[in-house]
Amino acid sequence: MVINPDKACTLALTIENNVAEVMVGKNKIIRLLLTALTAGGHVLIEDVPGIGKTTLVTALARSLDLDFARIQFTPDVMPSDVTGYNIFDQNSGDFIFKPGAIMTQILLADEINRTSPKTQSALLEAMQENQVTVDQTTYELPQPFMVMATQNPIEQQGTYVLPEAQLDRFMFRMTLGYPSPQEEINIMSRFSSESPIETLQAVAAAEDVLWLRDQARQVYVADAIKIYITNLAQQTRQHPDVELGASPRASLMLLQASKAAALLSGRDYVIPDDVQKLLHYVFDHRLLIKAEGRLRGAQAGSIVEALKETVQVPAQK
Repeated sequence: MVINPDKACTLALTIENNVAEVMVGKNKIIRLLLTALTAGGHVLIEDVPGIGKTTLVTALARSLDLDFARIQFTPDVMPSDVTGYNIFDQNSGDFIFKPGAIMTQILLADEINRTSPKTQSALLEAMQENQVTVDQTTYELPQPFMVMATQNPIEQQGTYVLPEAQLDRFMFRMTLGYPSPQEEINIMSRFSSESPIETLQAVAAAEDVLWLRDQARQVYVADAIKIYITNLAQQTRQHPDVELGASPRASLMLLQASKAAALLSGRDYVIPDDVQKLLHYVFDHRLLIKAEGRLRGAQAGSIVEALKETVQVPAQK
């Protein structure tokens, strides 16, 4: 397949502008979601209620004409609610598989930290291998598949902290943030009569997303860029305040995300700027800070920012 970065860039702008018809002032976030989707990754959105997380996911799914499902996680949600279950059919005398909510293309796992670790772990196989196993039978998930999970960082009562193994499955962690005063006025004007999401039309299809993923795999990455990513990951593991650094999966996800970002920017090659722009979104949630480091005020974000300044950046030719 011949790589066509100009077509990919045009397609990304079309999708981004369509989602922006609903989401005011969130073009950067929309581009990050498209980058993760193109790279085949999943996203964790950590922010307070009422800022449009569900609206954003719904608008993206409608713009791409993809199947969309939402799970509102609570302590009583069972793993079978996510993956599906077998039920006995008296007429046929056989067990019939009833698919769970995960059998979709874009899944919104709302307030994922409110359900038990057992239910959270039901997502692990799906997020890594794009399949679920129920009663020793494996079912492939529809493609493209993407999990967008949310959690409220403020309210911790009755929640279960996501384990490192689960966090490591998310390519990006991001926040939406509050709108500016003018953006908030625009939101009220836009949503005062009717919701624009009800009339939002699809501008792409599943085949377009799969094409973008194929294109991203062909983006060229110089050895110097791979060494740069490796050095960044190695430095997180050697930092005195870090108990658990970035995993090899994190390095691979940063590479894949950088390739997707380059493609959506209209290039068929990765530059150091692609890596640096995505570094915080990929690394921050993976670093586990030591207790003594937290006492000194060490934070994952500040450590990653320091690495950006100290790790040598490969020269562009």
